[in-house]
Amino acid sequence: MNSQSYDVIVCGSLHLDIMVKAQHLPRSDETAIGSEWAYKCGGKGRNQAEMAARMGARTAMIGRIGNDDFGTRLIESLDQARVDRSQISVDPTTGSGMSVAILESSGNYGAVIVSGSNLKLDPSDACQSWQTIGGGKLLILQNEVPEPINIALARLARKQGATVILNAAPARPMASELLDQIDILVVNRVEAAMLAEIPVENLADASKAAAKLTGETRDVIVTLGGDGLLLLKRNGSETTVLAEKVDVVSTHGAGDSFIGALAAKLASGATLEAATRHASRLAGYFVSLSEAEKETANLLLR
Repeated sequence: MNSQSYDVIVCGSLHLDIMVKAQHLPRSDETAIGSEWAYKCGGKGRNQAEMAARMGARTAMIGRIGNDDFGTRLIESLDQARVDRSQISVDPTTGSGMSVAILESSGNYGAVIVSGSNLKLDPSDACQSWQTIGGGKLLILQNEVPEPINIALARLARKQGATVILNAAPARPMASELLDQIDILVVNRVEAAMLAEIPVENLADASKAAAKLTGETRDVIVTLGGDGLLLLKRNGSETTVLAEKVDVVSTHGAGDSFIGALAAKLASGATLEAATRHASRLAGYFVSLSEAEKETANLLLR
C-alpha cells in the first residue's frame, strides 16, 4: 500500500443542512419567526473534507448516505469540492443524515441533527475503504459516526503510519481505547469541559483541561472561539494563539474550517504549531464571511 496516496482522508458524517435565519433561537414552547431558509451540504466530516481540499490537500472521504435526493446533493457537493467520494456507500433503507441549523442575527447558531445513514456505516467496511483508496498521510475523525468505526479506522491508519486527528464533536463520552489511538485531539470548550470534567471558560481553564487530556502520544488543542486557543503538546510545551480580530458575520462551520485547514497544513509538512496558527487565522477569516461568501472565497490566499 502507498501511504502517500492522499494527503487527507476523512471518515465521518454527511448531512444536508436546512439553514434558517432568525432573530434568535427559539426558547422552550416558542415559535420563532424566521426570515429565510436554504439548503446547505454539511456534516462535520463532509465540511472538513471540503475545507482540506479547498486548502490544496489531496482529499478523500469515507461515509454513507441514503438512496434519496439529500444523498444526491451531498455527492454532487463532494464532486464540486474535488473530494474523492468513491468510498461513500449508499444505504438502501435508511435516509441520508440531515440537520436544521438556525442562524441568529448576531452570527451565532444552533442546530439539531438526525444522523440517519451515517449510523449505518460498518467498521470493517470503513477499514476496507481505507485500504481500497490507498491510505493517506492524515486521517480525520469526528463523533458523528459510531465509535467502533473510529476505533477500528484509527488503529488501522496509525498502524500504517498515518497521523490521526479526532475532532471530539459533538461532545460525548469516549473510550480510552479510542483516545489511545489519537495523535491530535481537538476540542472546544464544551467538549473539553465534559472530557476533563472541569469548567472551561478561558485560556487558563483550557490549560488545565488540556493537561488532563494529553498523553504520551497525544497532543491536545482546545479552541475557545473568540478567546483564542491553546495547544498542549505531548512533550509538555504549551502554545496559546489569540483569535483574529474580525467582525463576525456567521460562526457556522468555523470549527470544521479549522480542522480542514489544520490537516491540510500538516500534510504539507508544517509543524503542529505553525499549522495551528494557520488554521486559527483561516477560521477567523471564515467567520467574517456570509454564507454565500464562504462558498466562493479563495481560501488559498489566506
